[in-house]
Amino acid sequence: MLGLGVALLGVLVLLAQSLAQSLAQVIGGTAGPGLRLAMLGGAAGFATTALGALPALVMRSLPQHWEDCLLGLAAGMMLAASAFSLLLPGLDAAEQQLGHAGLASGVVVLGMALGVLLMLGLDAFTPHEHDKTGPCGPGHQQCGRIWLFVFAIALHNLPEGMAIGVSFSQGDLSVGLPLTTAIALQDIPEGLAVALALRGAGFAPGVAVLVAAASGILEPLGALLGVGLSSGLALAYPIGLGLAAGAMLFVVSHEVIPETHRNGHQTAATLGLMVGFALMMVLDTSLG
Repeated sequence: MLGLGVALLGVLVLLAQSLAQSLAQVIGGTAGPGLRLAMLGGAAGFATTALGALPALVMRSLPQHWEDCLLGLAAGMMLAASAFSLLLPGLDAAEQQLGHAGLASGVVVLGMALGVLLMLGLDAFTPHEHDKTGPCGPGHQQCGRIWLFVFAIALHNLPEGMAIGVSFSQGDLSVGLPLTTAIALQDIPEGLAVALALRGAGFAPGVAVLVAAASGILEPLGALLGVGLSSGLALAYPIGLGLAAGAMLFVVSHEVIPETHRNGHQTAATLGLMVGFALMMVLDTSLG
């Protein structure tokens, strides 16, 4: 357990240094094309989250099976983005640098392990619905469940933003554009799901939309993290792609899919996941 804590501390220090480096470039006016593209990509993710939340101004709820299907769609797009826009480019970049497919795989797997470690650490220090109490205390499980769901969506926007930042860090639109498009599209149903969950809990329409929009603020922050992480050593780029992929895969398996299956609509959610995966695969092929 101590070793895990030390390793997590090392990852957090690395991320803090990466963020400080990107912020220094932005403040100093020395941001390169990769950082500027990453900032635009992160802003796009934030904007589509807010856009997805807007219908909650006039809607109070969706049928639960449609909500689970939409979240399944988002999960499928995240899975495909991890594979086609993160892991495959990471493997290609590492193999070009090392000249050996096996070593390239090891580098990307190392990045994935760091991403999983980061999410495990965040998971260990944040409350979960599995705890059955929630931030509202005993007797307020429904309130706690909704806020934990909102928190989970907001938290997983961080690796999404990091993925955008890493993919644009080399200024390569063929890598960054498909991934950013996929993430921005799947942020729309997530923003709507958060806003409707809050409306169902009795929050005013305007408050629900504002909170849902705010849940996307971690995407531009994550984009700055991703660019900083991928600068410096040449191998930092494929490691960063692996880290973002590992974090996203963890979130899909640990948070999004369980949420879509919690209400007994597994088939609708799985079909949504398949459609999302196929849609992202087409986007990656046509835009990449």
